[in-house]
Amino acid sequence: MASSSFDTIVIGSGPGGYVAAIRAAQLGMKTAVVEKDTIGGRCLNYACIPAKAVLRVADIVSEVREAGDFGVKVGEPEIDYGAVMQRREKVITTLTGGVGGLFKKNRIELIQGEARLAGAGKVAVGDDTYEAKNIILATGSVKRPIPGTSFGGRVIGTEEAWALSELPRRIAVVGAGASGAEIASAYVRLGSEVMLFEALDQVLPTEDADISKVAERGLKKQGIQVFTGTLVKDVQTGADSVTFSYNGEQAEVDWLIIAAGRGPDVEALGLAEAGVEVDEKTGLIKVDGAQRTSVKGIWAIGDIVPGPALAHKASDEGIIAVEDAAGLPTHPLSHPDIPRATFCTPNVASFGLTEQQARDAGHDVVVGKLQYGAVGAGTVYGDRTGLIKIVGDRKYGELLGGHIVGAKATELIQELVNVKALEGGYPEVARIIHGHPTLSEGVMEAARAADGWLIHG
Repeated sequence: MASSSFDTIVIGSGPGGYVAAIRAAQLGMKTAVVEKDTIGGRCLNYACIPAKAVLRVADIVSEVREAGDFGVKVGEPEIDYGAVMQRREKVITTLTGGVGGLFKKNRIELIQGEARLAGAGKVAVGDDTYEAKNIILATGSVKRPIPGTSFGGRVIGTEEAWALSELPRRIAVVGAGASGAEIASAYVRLGSEVMLFEALDQVLPTEDADISKVAERGLKKQGIQVFTGTLVKDVQTGADSVTFSYNGEQAEVDWLIIAAGRGPDVEALGLAEAGVEVDEKTGLIKVDGAQRTSVKGIWAIGDIVPGPALAHKASDEGIIAVEDAAGLPTHPLSHPDIPRATFCTPNVASFGLTEQQARDAGHDVVVGKLQYGAVGAGTVYGDRTGLIKIVGDRKYGELLGGHIVGAKATELIQELVNVKALEGGYPEVARIIHGHPTLSEGVMEAARAADGWLIHG
């Protein structure tokens, strides 16, 4: 017989929800998780993890095609798309099964169904009502269409894009942010013709302008048709294709993939009835630095609250919420200093302020740049075009932001994030000994460039 009373109930089992639940159990709380779909939420089942599984295949295909540059003779790789999708499923089930195992290990009860706030300290799931001292909302996000379109037929979102049963001949991706760039970069290397559209004037529009330029060149080099400052209009979906117009032109593709933004998944929660305040413009739940909502005993985390919609941000917020509920001291997140990672080719990663944002904020800006080719590893490993850019404040050597495009950028960014978190600056990075030959030496040299004494350049 399932219990009806808990110390903590977490609604949603994605990277925010399941981490929050495990931390609650570690702190001695009797914990339950409500999930309307599958353990792991959208990230593990439909988004982050499936995306990276397919992107990994595309990366291997690229390495095979480039093998001749390293003296290895191989033929053109043959894509067994069915096997790609089978591996994708295996990756998903392995990781979601792991989360299920962690639930059992930590004696977390899983309640299947859609949850609704049902009064003070109460959560309704179907015909059942559960009581909890602490309720954590972690329901994630849902896809949004672009104006003038609706999802259906051959117009799909990013989640469906990573689960296509057959390799498409031609696709159009609307939105050149992280998700759109990843989809475009994966499918073009697997053999699809790809059109990538962005309404703003640069791909990856939230990234530093210098980084965006290098990324766009890399995407075009793969064969992607990139259209910036361009709107997609007159979308018509048929049985086997989609037609649309752009810049006075007409196009027809197998699938139109909308990757132009998502919204908070809060409709079923009954927030208004529960008195939980939301921002009227964004629909996001208002929270303080400890993730508390306007209602005592209810916390909210992840894509349903302000800040970047990132899995690792949701996980950290889940820990903050639970530790606050347990009466432990917590510290609010600094949203700009959360690392951002895009796994297209070339990789893009960043944290903090762009150069323009730093200037707009009134800092005495200093910039250090270095191309990968300036250090030995860039040439050895075959990426000379990558770029590392450090943005700092001259007065105290403050590290304001780090921006990297190129091989392993998503790993390299963490050094700068860590230095900032430990209250170091770019002069400290410049004097930390790095292994040779490594790409991380480029981070050190970019810091030296910012500090005025670049060696390799």
